[in-house]
Amino acid sequence: MARWCAEQGWPVHPLAPGRKTPVSNCSACKERTHQPGDCACLPAGRPCHGFHAATTNLALIDSWWSRTPAWGVGIACGGADLVVIDVDAHSAQVPDRGRLLPGIPIHDSVNLRGLASGFDTLALLAALRGQPSPAEDTGTLRVRTPSGGMHVWYRNPSPAIRLRCSTGSSTKVALAWQVDVRADGGYIVSPTTCVAQGTYRPEGPARLPAPLPEWLREELVRTGHVIQPRPTPVPGPAAVPRGASVGIGRGARGLTADGHRVLEPLLADVAACAGTPEGAAFTEKLNKAAYTAGGLAAAGHLDAAAAHALLSEAAETARPRQSARNARIIDDGLAAGAARPLRLKGRS
Repeated sequence: MARWCAEQGWPVHPLAPGRKTPVSNCSACKERTHQPGDCACLPAGRPCHGFHAATTNLALIDSWWSRTPAWGVGIACGGADLVVIDVDAHSAQVPDRGRLLPGIPIHDSVNLRGLASGFDTLALLAALRGQPSPAEDTGTLRVRTPSGGMHVWYRNPSPAIRLRCSTGSSTKVALAWQVDVRADGGYIVSPTTCVAQGTYRPEGPARLPAPLPEWLREELVRTGHVIQPRPTPVPGPAAVPRGASVGIGRGARGLTADGHRVLEPLLADVAACAGTPEGAAFTEKLNKAAYTAGGLAAAGHLDAAAAHALLSEAAETARPRQSARNARIIDDGLAAGAARPLRLKGRS
């Protein structure tokens, strides 16, 4: 499957056997802070740094998978110009109707009885736009996931317009409740890859992605998935000593009480990754915290420089050997969140 994907022009990288996460970095990369682009492993053909190692080089691909046939196959969405709609079917409490479709109020007259998963919210979004649900789109590649969800694959017909992942971001950037997007800055598990829970199986007749429908592209623009040029980062203050508490109140650099309530558990989730060297979803948790902090700062609940310092402290606690990467995740998350001020109850 790795070779077939590469022949479609999709850069591939190995996934750990039986898992949907990339293979671990080599010991040297684990011990040294550096950018993937500066890593000697990648030019040498070693699959470090997850999707950054993705390639279409068939000789290298043959070498990787002949050495470890049990590796799964990941595809770097950005390099492949793929936009994949990730529909979940997790058992979870259904949120209030105002949180089902970010940015779209659902009138009380709309009957939501029976709504239980991302399949339902995606169908609801499509119905409101007068379109068929992508989950029923037999003209494009659809892959059933082991958890009962679905990946709906599309090709970005306008590569000059880059689209971001929403996985791990605020629910305000998700396409719908339990519906995320895999695009630039992420990867997708290839069809036929086996994990402990089961196999990613193609569904329906299509085996290649169709162009992204225009109405879906407009929804991705509306929900903030377009990648904007990165602004100049706001320089943060000196690192906050580990163990320092977050200041509450309306001081020049402190959080408001409401802001503290929202941000504190997210920072704690990031810092807690220190106890799990791999597989803790650190990037997603840091991205979510940074996005939220950016929204809080834009709404006046937190000074921007203080946000940067708090995030950096939590990130350095969890992953002290990748400061440059931590800073990049924080800068991107803050910039995305700043475009969507987070208005909290009780504050205009």
